[in-house]
Amino acid sequence: MSTNENKGKTVVVGLSGGVDSSVAALLLKQQGWNVVGLFMKNWEDDDTEEYCSSRQDLIDVMSVADKIGIDVEVVNFAKEYKERVFAEFLKEYQAGRTPNPDVLCNSEIKFRAFLDHALKLGAERIATGHYAGVREFDGKFQLLKAEDGTKDQSYFLHRLNQQQLSKALFPLADLYKRDVRKMAEEAGLHVALKKDSTGICFIGERPFKDFLMRYVPPKKGEIRCLDDDRVLGEHDGLTYHTIGQRKGLQIGGVKGGKGSASGDHDAWFVARKDMARNVLYVVQGHDHPALLSDELRADQLSWVSGAAPHTHWVYCAKTRYRQADAPCEIEHVDEKGCQIRFAESQWAVTPGQSVVIYESRVCLGGGIIV
Repeated sequence: MSTNENKGKTVVVGLSGGVDSSVAALLLKQQGWNVVGLFMKNWEDDDTEEYCSSRQDLIDVMSVADKIGIDVEVVNFAKEYKERVFAEFLKEYQAGRTPNPDVLCNSEIKFRAFLDHALKLGAERIATGHYAGVREFDGKFQLLKAEDGTKDQSYFLHRLNQQQLSKALFPLADLYKRDVRKMAEEAGLHVALKKDSTGICFIGERPFKDFLMRYVPPKKGEIRCLDDDRVLGEHDGLTYHTIGQRKGLQIGGVKGGKGSASGDHDAWFVARKDMARNVLYVVQGHDHPALLSDELRADQLSWVSGAAPHTHWVYCAKTRYRQADAPCEIEHVDEKGCQIRFAESQWAVTPGQSVVIYESRVCLGGGIIV
């Protein structure tokens, strides 16, 4: 939109204290929008600890807002986050699955609680610093991959619906990360070189297992070789492990036994979790057949357009965020879920993670791997 078209219109931008959301606000201000910044506090159980950066983030937000010339409101969504995101996160881990809370956070907090709040403030739109795009096509809103494929975050946004997308702006859709940092530097924003945050938002940089142990008590059990059922060691709890995990098993140096698909000294990987017997099964070698799947089933389906895509068409899918698009077909869709078959076997397909379907640059939606 041009500057004149946006004049007098209010957009509320989610500001995190990072360079991406800061530049998103800057661009919207330059486009003539009346920009209001919103800093969301979504976690407060241990925000005085060394791993929580929320205080510094708020300081950075206020500094950026002052430089750009916009107002900022601070809103506490910790109650909503705990009820809608964290409770589901714990439930999934306790069931032996590996959830992705960032997916739920986007659909339930950033584009629901945040959106509702922004609309009450009289805003026409909301905006974030996500690397993704949105466009209206043939009467529907489409979620698009970002121009910068290395930063594309459409995977985390695949549960957004038509109403949410109709109100969303993604100013960084056509930008590369290097250009975003350059814009911040040229505008004199001190966050231009700020390190990107990593990991799950409420955990921060702390060791994940240590955090999870606060909420899910240890329950020791055997680690067994899937090929010959030998006992190789002991785990602290199946909850703390995920399919494809290599580090932290503490069984290095054990030679592969009968039926091993690889060399005697290859690394061990988590292949299966038997919740009933509390046994963690592992295999040797990255390309062990037990780690490869050519199909999966997903439930809790969410389609951006509101309707399921055609079956037996060639699409692409991701079964985890840092993964190349994999050609696939959707073989069956019903009210309980869908069946997806891949052209080539996929590595470490993990229950609880999201499978996200694409048709070229358009994100169609997805579901939770079961």
